[in-house]
Amino acid sequence: MKRREFVTLLGGVAVGWPVAARAQAARTRPLIGILGGASRTTAKPQLDAFFDGLRSLGYVEGRDFDVQDRWTDGRNERLPQLAQEIVGLGPDVIFANPTPAVVAIRAVSKAVPVVCFMLADEIRLGLAASNARPGGNVTGLLMRVDGMAGKQVELASEIVPSARRIGVIFNQTSADASAQRNEAETAARQRQIEPVFVEARSPAEVDNALKQIAGEHVDVGIVLYDALFFTNRGRIAEFAASARLPMVYSARDHAEAGGLVSYGISLQANSRRSATYIDKILRGEKPGDLPIEFPTTLELVVNLKTAKALGLTVPPTLLARADEVIE
Repeated sequence: MKRREFVTLLGGVAVGWPVAARAQAARTRPLIGILGGASRTTAKPQLDAFFDGLRSLGYVEGRDFDVQDRWTDGRNERLPQLAQEIVGLGPDVIFANPTPAVVAIRAVSKAVPVVCFMLADEIRLGLAASNARPGGNVTGLLMRVDGMAGKQVELASEIVPSARRIGVIFNQTSADASAQRNEAETAARQRQIEPVFVEARSPAEVDNALKQIAGEHVDVGIVLYDALFFTNRGRIAEFAASARLPMVYSARDHAEAGGLVSYGISLQANSRRSATYIDKILRGEKPGDLPIEFPTTLELVVNLKTAKALGLTVPPTLLARADEVIE
């Protein structure tokens, strides 16, 4: 599916407000704005699932709606500018992911409807009054369930039973970084494993964090969910392979990119489901009246090819529980 590329002025300055106003006035179809914290390429499986969801509801791009998008390529510092640009286009609804993208839009407008399939810490951040009745301009689906990071620690210790030190890479700017870190630390301590936390906030810091983790001589690692790590999943998998470091991830895309094991919500299922919210909003319902949903699909993916390259024997009980085994 082809996407229209945005035309910007020198230096990445947003399309002028008068131009946006004229475009909105002349528009004959609803406009769906997309603001993504990854890149269009790395988010393709989720984006495809979203448009599949819209097609299943009878929507055809170019006939029933138009699309304009912006992507940060994993650089969250670009969100404020891109949020202004996407809001300035006057969309009928914005599909924004992950949560920092929603926060950036809310800083520009509390009126334009926003749907997110990766909401986290939504009440503390003031994005919703409650999950049952959000009350504002934001709705969608949650990106995690309680205990998910703890489960990842459990999987790490199952893969490497002798592990005494576990490295955890996280991004403190993530909306739920503190919750994920606390869960991981509690689970590690319960198993008498020492957690070693290393932070990364930019693509350059990802490489430094990986080198630091390897230098700490940890037995196994965990990469907590963040758009930064999602975008750089190929680099992370390559480093883990070269360092011969078993690692557990939060999204199946990591395992498909060569990571050892992933456990987390199905981003594609969440993204497909979010199309129902877009449909309701385009039909006149208010986002504040649409309850925020919990994810219903969790998946465990094991890359057996990577395990063999690392010289690991994956426990048969783990393989039996896997939703997919990559060979």
